[in-house]
Order: sequence, then C-alpha cells, then structure tokens
Amino acid sequence: MRIVELWRYPIKSLGGERLQTSAVTELGLVGDRSWGIEDVATGRVLTAHREATLLLAAGRLAEDGSAEVHLGDDVLRSDDELSDWLGRRVRLRAADHNSGGTFEAPLDDLDESSCNWMQWTGPPGAFHDSKRTRVSLISTTTLAGQDPRRFRANVVLDQDGTVGESTDGWVGQSLVIGGVTLDVRRHIGRCVMVTRPQPGLARDLDVLQRLNAERAGLAAIGALVTQPGEISVGDTVMPRVDSTVSRLLRPTVSKTVRRAARQLPKLDRLRRSTSRRA
Repeated sequence: MRIVELWRYPIKSLGGERLQTSAVTELGLVGDRSWGIEDVATGRVLTAHREATLLLAAGRLAEDGSAEVHLGDDVLRSDDELSDWLGRRVRLRAADHNSGGTFEAPLDDLDESSCNWMQWTGPPGAFHDSKRTRVSLISTTTLAGQDPRRFRANVVLDQDGTVGESTDGWVGQSLVIGGVTLDVRRHIGRCVMVTRPQPGLARDLDVLQRLNAERAGLAAIGALVTQPGEISVGDTVMPRVDSTVSRLLRPTVSKTVRRAARQLPKLDRLRRSTSRRA
C-alpha cells in the first residue's frame, strides 16, 4: 500500500488540514492534536460528543505554532471569540508533556441525552484519546467509498492495485513508512460521531449502520511511533511481522473485536428509530 492522503488535526475534534509531508515524533505527526478547546467550568477538553458544533470548524496551525479556528470565512483566535461561538466560557489550551487532557463520552452514543457519561485522561503531550494510538491509519478498502474526513485518520492508504488488501491484519505488526517505524497496537472502534454533519458532508446514519453490520463497528488502526522520521504522500507501507508484539497484542485485539461485536444491538435500535422517523 501507499499513502494517498496525509492529515493532521491541530485542535481536538475540529477538522484538519491536508499535508504533503510531515515530520513524525513519538507523539505522532508534528502538530496533530496539539491543542484543545477546554471548558473553563469543568476543566475538560471538549470533544464533538459533548459539543457537536466543533465538527463545523477546522483547526489550523499558524506560522508561529499557535492555533487558529477557521469557521467559514472567519478566523477565531481569542478565547473570547471562541466563547461567543460556543456559548460557554472556553479557552484554547496547548497540550503539555506533564498531563493529558480529560475527556468524556456517553456510555450509549445512540442515547446521549439520558445515558451516563464516562471520563478518562488521555496520554500527555497531545490530546489523543488512547495511550495506544499516536498515528491512525485507514485504507480505501475500509472506507468503501466514504469520505475519509468522517474518520479523522492521519494516514489514508490505497491498496495500489492489490484487490481486497486491508489494514485489518496489521495489528500486532510493525510498519515501515518513509523514515518512520510504527507498532500497530489496536483496531479503532467507531461511534455515532462518524454520522454527524461537517462542512461538505451531510448527516448520514448509513455510515455507522454499515460499519456495525460489516465490520463490528471497527474502522482504522492505531499505532505508536518507535522510530521518528518523516512521511510523505506516495510513500509505500512495508509491514514487518514482530512476533513479540503480535503475541502480546493478540489477547487485546480479541477483546476489542468481541467488545465491538456486542455493540451490534445498537444497530437494531438505530434502524427502528430511523424507520419510525421515515
């Protein structure tokens, strides 16, 4: 496979910016998830679970490394501008190497208004959700025609003429891409956020229905960086089996797949709800 798209998302839960090349450190693509919008009252970094409005804007890095929020033709830079936009007191917060962001998500993403919410602390250095993901990858096979922006992966891969090739079997392997080496640690489960509207993309419940029915809710893989370097569009991915990593991860991967499979009842509720509205 080879890289056909490269993305970084400077501000947590906002749209990203497309790149041709990027340096990669142990934290991931330089600048990726390096900023978040923090709710002043709670101290939590907002995500589109709690504030779906975030999906309507895009994050950009200015030349001095500061973050900007691009909302249509407007550029929001100050905390006051962001607070007016979101209707609550917020501040733009840079990730630091001493502490991770505090995030929250509903236990039932199809019934967010009445279910309980869980909280967790992400890894330090950047506002990633999981300690097992610094770079996320998805293939055109997995996308099956869907716009990659719905999935917020850093690396989009094309099978380069190999029919049916997928990234699914790479969990537990090392990947060499350009000057970077990654250890693939997990499948990434998906939730209702992939169905929500964002610029150029309408609300589409079929996205999650297909994922639940065909892929047990899994789309993309997450990796840690073991050899920093640089990657570019056009670089070829070379999987390298690492028996030690594979042996350690096999139980974790199995649990992930089983847990995702248990989400299938949500698909039935979603179908019934859609039928009632039709």
